[in-house]
Amino acid sequence: MSTHAKRERLLFADLLESVGPEAPTLCEGWTTRDLAAHAVVRERRADAAGGMLIKRLAPRLERVQGEFAARPYEELVQLIRTGPPRVSPYALKQVDEAANTVEFFIHAEDVRRAQPDWTPREVDQVFADALWRRLERGARLMGRRSPVGLVLRRPNDQTAVAHRGTPVVTVTGEPGELLMFVSGRQAAARVEVTGDENAVAKLRQAKLGL
Repeated sequence: MSTHAKRERLLFADLLESVGPEAPTLCEGWTTRDLAAHAVVRERRADAAGGMLIKRLAPRLERVQGEFAARPYEELVQLIRTGPPRVSPYALKQVDEAANTVEFFIHAEDVRRAQPDWTPREVDQVFADALWRRLERGARLMGRRSPVGLVLRRPNDQTAVAHRGTPVVTVTGEPGELLMFVSGRQAAARVEVTGDENAVAKLRQAKLGL
């Protein structure tokens, strides 16, 4: 069975550990401590994690995440590294793989790309294909708030429609870079964006992602 999620989890934990608790991230207003707390709450506190998608639960999420952020940073990193408890749905390998491969890939890049001396990560073809398959499945959800038509294109010309509409903007790049773009990290993604100038400008400012 594929273990992409496990590898990305460990890479994310290693990055958090290496930069420390007060390093910046691409998540606006969040340090690495905040991001680590978010990752732990998502897996371990289902009663609060719903606030990530349901507005009326957001105050509870904020409170619980604050409580976790107050814990020792080393404890948070270790909780991420060791994974969720057995009672969590994320403890199932199939769920972990489906839900966490992209989650931890993106959050690792949130840490990596916020550092002043960051360098691009080399992604092997097998993992790039895995990211592309997940991008194909999730493109329309992540691109639903695009103000223009949005097409995602790999260098090999595979395409995925993230949002139907006109004018159409095409974003070309490797799968990992396209995921960063369509998840709301447009400024940090190494992609080529083509289309009407005004449409491109609107897309770059749009609140994409979940």
